[in-house]
Amino acid sequence: MGEAIGQSLPLAIGVAISPMPIVAVVLMLVTPRARTNGPAFLIGWLAGVGILGAILLVVADPAGASHHGAPATWVSWVELGLGLLLLAVAVRQWQHRPHAGDDVAAPKWMSALDTFTPARSLAVAAALAAVNPKNLLLIVAGAAAVAQTGASSGDQVVAWVVFTIVASIGVGAPVAIFFSMGDRAAHVLDELKTWMATNNVAIMAVVCLVIAAKLVGDGIAGLST
Repeated sequence: MGEAIGQSLPLAIGVAISPMPIVAVVLMLVTPRARTNGPAFLIGWLAGVGILGAILLVVADPAGASHHGAPATWVSWVELGLGLLLLAVAVRQWQHRPHAGDDVAAPKWMSALDTFTPARSLAVAAALAAVNPKNLLLIVAGAAAVAQTGASSGDQVVAWVVFTIVASIGVGAPVAIFFSMGDRAAHVLDELKTWMATNNVAIMAVVCLVIAAKLVGDGIAGLST
């Protein structure tokens, strides 16, 4: 179990560092329905990561992701492919980064956050967690990292629960700040939102580049054994 957690932890951190969802939940926490929409968004995020990963682990087990305690060849190819895709994402993000003086436009759907119901907040969060290309690649890679260790089904479940919790720290922290800091939360959350929105592209590019290097390295190492 320890190996499964250790192999997948960097990928979970990559999911956690998702600037736009963090900005979205912060904006949600200044709307009249903050006390219901904020927790609903967090639950949706947990569900998106957890359910997608569980499905992938169920698929990976009969496919033989582990061979005598080592990654199966197809897993190494998947890691290599995912790493190259993330590298392409990093390059694209960096090429489209805003320059000094440029206005950073938020997605249009964020302007409607004050009209969201808890159900819609949950659904949007689940989509951002599991359908967003960067997160989808990282969750697939995380599930592969857990499955390739050959751990028992119970240990894989525990490892994926840990992955899901760590992957949710980014959107969970603003919710925790909102409920724990009271009136002081507004200033802290506003600064967090501004910093994340301003540096969104750079953060995404760096995270994708670092995780891409790990996946490519793991894939090459697996194919060389």
